Amino acid sequence: MTETPSKKTPEPMRGFIDRLQDRWQHADTLVCVGLDPEPAKFPARFAHDPDAIFNFCRDIIDATAPYVCAFKPQIAHFAAAHAEEALRMLIMHIGFRYPGIPVILDSKRGDIGSTAQHYASEAFERYAADAVTVNPYLGRDSVQPFLDRGDKGVVILCRTSNPGAGDLQDMVVGGRPLYQHVAEKIAREWNDNGNCALVVGATWPDQLRDVRALVGNVPFLVPGIGAQGGDVEAVVRNAKTADGTGLIVSSSRAILYASNGDDYAEAAANAARTLRDEINRHR
Repeated sequence: MTETPSKKTPEPMRGFIDRLQDRWQHADTLVCVGLDPEPAKFPARFAHDPDAIFNFCRDIIDATAPYVCAFKPQIAHFAAAHAEEALRMLIMHIGFRYPGIPVILDSKRGDIGSTAQHYASEAFERYAADAVTVNPYLGRDSVQPFLDRGDKGVVILCRTSNPGAGDLQDMVVGGRPLYQHVAEKIAREWNDNGNCALVVGATWPDQLRDVRALVGNVPFLVPGIGAQGGDVEAVVRNAKTADGTGLIVSSSRAILYASNGDDYAEAAANAARTLRDEINRHR
């Protein structure tokens, strides 16, 4: 990578949930920008840039930082392009330039034994992420290495935004859909360190309401706004906590690719600000 973040002493790091709550309150935003780089969609100026992924994402980060409560890089988009070093440097860039903004590594890991330990090390040591998405369907031991890191966030799949989510997540078990059992188990049994959050998709507002009723103030990462068609008003009405927070509302493509011209960063900033303002109108 061609850029090294400027050397300044970062503020002392606190837990993921504390830092997230600070952003909700002091930056007055529930927006999360997903970093899903697709070079084919980049502006033409990046066509011959060997560091295009890093430089494009850095510009998006710098433009949208005032309007976000978190950034969420999607690991597969980087790994498929052999850009893991760009991902590491981008997280470092955020840590130095915007130390109050937490980073959620979207990797949806889930495995057992030493493999789970290595996945936790990958997220928290190799990439220095503040939180990571995980899959709970191998059981508690598969996420225990993440849960044990009380300073880090563990964002666990519950009711996802994709069309096929109901194939398994809506299966009725003991008279209730499986996703409700998952939500309760995480909130009541797995959240000893108070570092859990749940992934609940914007495309299912009724399920958002049901999960909120089951888990109290556990934060929700809410994908599906923007390109997937989730309705902002329905999300906020059904899923906010009593103080009007509790949500990490994620948008990726609608912000990243708001323009494919030289105004790409300004357009991304405008899209993030517009989403922030729309969410806040309903809080």
